[in-house]
Amino acid sequence: MRFSTDRLAKLQKALEAIDAAIITDPYNRRYLLGFDTSDGTLVVKADKVTFITDSRYIEFARASVPAEVKVVEANLACDSVRAVRRALGNAATIALEFEKMSVSSFKAMETRYTKCMFVAIDDTLDTLRTVKDESEIERMKAAQQLTDDVFYEMLKVIHLGQSEKQIAAEIASRLLTNGADWFSFTPIVAAGANGSKPHAVPGDTVVKTGDFVTMDFGCLLDGYCSDMTRTVAVGGCDKEKERVYETVLRAQTAGIRAAKAGVLGSVVHQAALDIIASAGFGHFFKHGFGHGLGLEIHENPRASLSYVKPLPEGTVISAEPGIYIPGKFGVRIEDVIIIRENNAENITESPKELIILD
Repeated sequence: MRFSTDRLAKLQKALEAIDAAIITDPYNRRYLLGFDTSDGTLVVKADKVTFITDSRYIEFARASVPAEVKVVEANLACDSVRAVRRALGNAATIALEFEKMSVSSFKAMETRYTKCMFVAIDDTLDTLRTVKDESEIERMKAAQQLTDDVFYEMLKVIHLGQSEKQIAAEIASRLLTNGADWFSFTPIVAAGANGSKPHAVPGDTVVKTGDFVTMDFGCLLDGYCSDMTRTVAVGGCDKEKERVYETVLRAQTAGIRAAKAGVLGSVVHQAALDIIASAGFGHFFKHGFGHGLGLEIHENPRASLSYVKPLPEGTVISAEPGIYIPGKFGVRIEDVIIIRENNAENITESPKELIILD
């Protein structure tokens, strides 16, 4: 991942009256430093930034971390504690990732720094990560393109008698073959009545004539996630399924049209819900219209009834309304959109008209 030194500078500016911040969450570390490790502590102060890691990553860290960050090797737990203490210096107010910490980790901090006051830094980091810079958007577009490519390939291999597990295995294999670093989540495949479960686990259910098959999948590419869902019919489609599918598609279109900078996440969700409810399926729409994504597959902000905050320009969210009828079938259509000043830019290119496979 190419690194932007602006990120650390923005965090340092946001600290203001706070003496230091301790960053241990791997996603926040990656966002701020530009590379991935399973270990390490980042201590950020207004005038100094220190990254403390062990011998597994020290060579890579020294070669990859920006020059203005001091890299310290600490091979033992006690070494790491001492290194963090030295990096903190006389800090009296320390910002921690409360939402990422265990109770035991916080109690250990209280024990070590009895004279310090602890405050949360989660909202600050969340705000920084919510608005994607152009380098992040470039990566997300590339990841989404790869996902689109796999969907086109899947249209050629899905057939009657195939199991959900077999389809999921094809998706996983093709994501990696096409260049993905890994999956942004385990692929979801739901056939027939299993489609009523939004997060169905692929099983031995086989595709039968007239079934809807819902595929929800994404990849990790250069640290960033993609996400998409398509529902296709196999061997035919009855009028009820057609009506539900068209309702979901119209709802997604309405939500995307409503999405732009400054609009509340709840307003975007409501635009889609109004379409679904007016068609008589309101109680079958069981989740929010969309969620933020980036380094993680689920991030803030949200497009849901409970998210009554404005969507900032430059944030990336999913657009995924669905209708789920228990015991019968389900339909979900999902794209990824970038919130722009006056509209939403859709970066998913796979077709959305109802596809009926032979």
